[in-house]
Amino acid sequence: MTLGLGEATARLIGPGQPFEVAEVEVRGVRLRVWKNCPTVLRALLEASQSFGDATFLVYEDERMSFAEHYAEVVAFASVLSDRYGVKVGDRVAIAMRNYPEWVVCFWAAAALGAVIVPLNAWWTGPELAYGLDDSGTKVVAVDGERLSRLLPHLANLSRGGLEQVVAVRPDDAGEALDLPAGVELYDELLSVARHGGQSKLPTAEIDTDDDATIFYTSGTTGRPKGALGTQRNMCTNLMSLAFIIARGQLLGEASRGPTAPSGMQNAFLLSVPLFHATGCHSVLVPSTASGGKLVMMRRWNPERALELIERERVTVFGGVPTMAWQVLNSPELTQRDTSSVRSVSYGGAPAPPELVRRIRQYFPGGNASNGYGLTETSSVTSMNSGEDYVRKPASCGPPVPVCEVRVVGPDGTDVPSGEPGELLIKGPNVVKGYWKRPEATAASFTDGWLHTGDVARVDDEGFIFIVDRAKDMVIRGGENVYSAEVEAALFEHPAVLDAAVIGVPDEVMGEEVGAVVVLRPGACATPDELRKHVAERIASFKVPTHIWFRSDPLPSNPAGKVLKRELRSEILTAGKVAK
Repeated sequence: MTLGLGEATARLIGPGQPFEVAEVEVRGVRLRVWKNCPTVLRALLEASQSFGDATFLVYEDERMSFAEHYAEVVAFASVLSDRYGVKVGDRVAIAMRNYPEWVVCFWAAAALGAVIVPLNAWWTGPELAYGLDDSGTKVVAVDGERLSRLLPHLANLSRGGLEQVVAVRPDDAGEALDLPAGVELYDELLSVARHGGQSKLPTAEIDTDDDATIFYTSGTTGRPKGALGTQRNMCTNLMSLAFIIARGQLLGEASRGPTAPSGMQNAFLLSVPLFHATGCHSVLVPSTASGGKLVMMRRWNPERALELIERERVTVFGGVPTMAWQVLNSPELTQRDTSSVRSVSYGGAPAPPELVRRIRQYFPGGNASNGYGLTETSSVTSMNSGEDYVRKPASCGPPVPVCEVRVVGPDGTDVPSGEPGELLIKGPNVVKGYWKRPEATAASFTDGWLHTGDVARVDDEGFIFIVDRAKDMVIRGGENVYSAEVEAALFEHPAVLDAAVIGVPDEVMGEEVGAVVVLRPGACATPDELRKHVAERIASFKVPTHIWFRSDPLPSNPAGKVLKRELRSEILTAGKVAK
């Protein structure tokens, strides 16, 4: 007899079961929680020692076993604790590309109960400096490329509270850096720590509701906001992912799922940045906890991805839909052995229904899955996979059992089933709020409910369908680009009178950034000139791909708010999007 989704869920979450659900009070709010959930990240790290000599991290031609990783974490944790005085609650930032050292720094800080601040490696120097200053970071580990951007700002940052900079692979900047006083080399610090004979982690008293992470998410005012996550948030996401896998096995997806055959190590292709919730919460932490091999890419390239899938016998890859599309469209797809792939999993951006059909065609042994979550929900809220995804390819699935969802109208009351409205989420995965932003926190969090700003509908089976975004945001290849930030950069150009940024549909990236610009009377500017101007102020992925000039004023409502939906429709109807 084939189980249904509800029956499979009920079997797993009942009393005495591995995924039993209980209720607890957290900060005055009653929440459903995983009863058997790990309580702190440190416990996951300590348990990872059992995987011993199994390969954990692969970067280019470098390999690190679980045992080697643990020893390096112990060494760096002792540096943070003994040399720099890092303790529970102190902020430790990481500003680097996906290097093995990123992983070591993360777990060393986590083991001490420090609050980890992963900074966007694509940010400019001023953006990185803002993140360090806003978070009150005590110690930052930074690679050469990010260090070169930060050097002009270090003096001001040290006066603002930054005590130590640790340089990782300083030569990766492509130029010899003259390291100022106060910048110490990661390799030298670890060498000293190893010679000290430290073999155990420094002690730390950590509680499940202690602060654990600050992940910055773009703000509608142009300044990023730090989403303040807890130990419970991080561990909940791990348990939610494990539940999704277990439910899939009960539903008969064992032959099409992310679990590797007996005796074969799971291998995850890390195709997204670790400074994103997906990369950190849903790839790094589960890999560490389950003994999976983490195959790291220096930069995304579909042909390189296929090469690594073949070489490392990768079982799971994905990231955002863009990446799956690019692999499927690669001319090398049929030339590589991809038979090891068990799962193509993605989220973070709209996924067209055609994608699941293409995955089924080209990865007959792999299961496609599409999830929904936000930085504020510590990654996963829902997941659609297996036959349910084939049956409802436009849905991101039902919420996991510890997450409650509501769909509300403008007045805040629930709308009828199947009707669109704003999606609200409540659960132990929802972050505490925004770091040092009480007004923004109050606007987005009400009695434990997160106002996502996404317009959605929920059908009679509980499946979530994302309809539109109420927040003024473009999602380019999984990266959130808020219009206000790009518009602010455009407005700094002396020729620009008015500007509006909109999302433009793109088959590969999901959306591209588009800008409609009104120039000042008598002024001149070219699209390339404006792109260069914007690129000097904000990260490159936010720079408009499409720029149109308009002689008439931008359409607006009586309150003066630009009618972006109307503007976008006008652009698309006129066929102005370059192919």
